[in-house]
Amino acid sequence: MQDDIRATTKTEGKAHRTTSQGQEVFIWEKPSVADGPVRGTILFVHGSSMASQPTFDLQVEGMPEASVMDWFASRGFNTWCFDCRGYGRSYKGEDVLATIANGADDAKAVSDYIIARGESGPLFAYGISSGALRAATFAERHPDRVSRLALDAMVWTGEGSPTLEQRRKKIDDWRGTVRRPVNQEFMWSIFTRDHPGTVHDSFAQPFIDQVLALDDSMPNGTYIDMCTRLPLVDPEKLEAATIVMRGEFDGIAGIDDLLAFFKRLPNADKEFAVMKGISHASFTQKNFLIAYQILHGFFTRPASDYRG
Repeated sequence: MQDDIRATTKTEGKAHRTTSQGQEVFIWEKPSVADGPVRGTILFVHGSSMASQPTFDLQVEGMPEASVMDWFASRGFNTWCFDCRGYGRSYKGEDVLATIANGADDAKAVSDYIIARGESGPLFAYGISSGALRAATFAERHPDRVSRLALDAMVWTGEGSPTLEQRRKKIDDWRGTVRRPVNQEFMWSIFTRDHPGTVHDSFAQPFIDQVLALDDSMPNGTYIDMCTRLPLVDPEKLEAATIVMRGEFDGIAGIDDLLAFFKRLPNADKEFAVMKGISHASFTQKNFLIAYQILHGFFTRPASDYRG
């Protein structure tokens, strides 16, 4: 299985629940199904416009590799994701704007739960888009909890981001409501706004259907944060080994902005990866296996014997 990039075992998930700031958070677990010792524990953090399971445990008939959780569980990793408050099966009251800071609080609460269940060692954390900001904020606040940090489709200052430039034109709308409606048309725009043709034909509609089965609206907190409050993360305070992943055609993650962020990361165990033929939603792209393999290489990198 290790030698076949597509080989994946479909595994049974386990639902859990905890609380963050007194409000319920839904957690989804898929443990390792590979022979041998567990290679690490991954915490996946979702973005602004979808809950966690469609993003990380996408179900496509006849294609178990569509689920990044199944793919990594097949390779010896315990995998976890969760719905930030405001999304999916977590608390969705009108008092939750679901800001980046709120998401970092939720990640901390979930990490508490995972550790209490006996997982050993710091976590590997992966976040995409605003989920990357959530994961980075969590790692900045709690450096003892994250040993390896993967930031995909992230923005730092927002410079060079045409998508954010367009969103700022609607900032009064975002500020005037707690939630915004989402539908098929909006979900398709995620795949077409940057570079039409990059999305996997077999993944797009199942992803959209699975997102909308959980939510018909999304909280505005991350949109407001990313349009008005950047930068939210200080790279010089990130102690974990870090990879910055950027799709070739990503309209949110400006490459010069990310390179400036990357240069300031203090841990020399770092990597900047440009993913050919990928736009914003890495795991639903035709080239999704490129993203998987880059992430796998980073999470299996041996420790440094010599530190200088």
